[in-house]
Amino acid sequence: MWPMRIARFAKAGQDPAYGVIELAVDGGDHPDTIATLTGDPLAGVPVNYTGERHELDDVRLLSPVIPRSKVVGVGKNYADHAKEMGGEVPSSPLLFLKPNTSVIGPGETIIRPAGVESLHFEGELAVVIGRICKQVPVERVSEVIFGYTIANDVTARDWQASDGQWARAKGSDTFLPLGPWMNTHLSIEEAEHLSIETRVGETVHQDGSTSQMVRGIAELVSYVSGSMTLLPGDLILTGTPAGVGEMRPGDEVHVSIDGLGTLSNPVADA
Repeated sequence: MWPMRIARFAKAGQDPAYGVIELAVDGGDHPDTIATLTGDPLAGVPVNYTGERHELDDVRLLSPVIPRSKVVGVGKNYADHAKEMGGEVPSSPLLFLKPNTSVIGPGETIIRPAGVESLHFEGELAVVIGRICKQVPVERVSEVIFGYTIANDVTARDWQASDGQWARAKGSDTFLPLGPWMNTHLSIEEAEHLSIETRVGETVHQDGSTSQMVRGIAELVSYVSGSMTLLPGDLILTGTPAGVGEMRPGDEVHVSIDGLGTLSNPVADA
């Protein structure tokens, strides 16, 4: 069976909706279409197919989720990335928050704020939480995960250095592209062995694997939930591999992860 790809989309003249994507590579009966669902699959109520189906070319994919309360980032969770940033892997997970107002979807523009000279991409695997949870044991983490998507943890390096904390540097508007969909049929073990590639235009800058994470998905979710309640639709960003770098107005950034597609966003000045 092909992966269950759940996307949020908009069709001209209609409100945003959720749907299930079937791609031509799946070999199914409805290639390159999206089948509309009756509601939000993260809302905790049953959803069904409406019977309506659209060609993918006729809709616009949106961010697959708008986090209900928070996005929790994990810093320096790849040893080579920690080294390229001039440090070591922290002794415990280094957490930071990004507001849901930083979220944009596939194809939307990353805006470089006035005064920022060094704007960096960070391609990452994002874990989508599927139920209210707190203090989740490592062995039960799979029960609270809804799925996975791609994130670009956009960072203003000069603000990160000058502010001494990361709220503005990582939380500004448009600083969290997500998409293009959520894959709900990956096990934790599978999600920890996916390739990650980030390109600016045609140039590859990041070429890594989630197998290089210092702390795995179950450990991260358990650790985060030990100090804060997680809600359906909350995200945990699992860190970025080595190779981060600058993106400039006029660039287009592409983050690709096995089984999750490619998240592409142009860059422009404010």
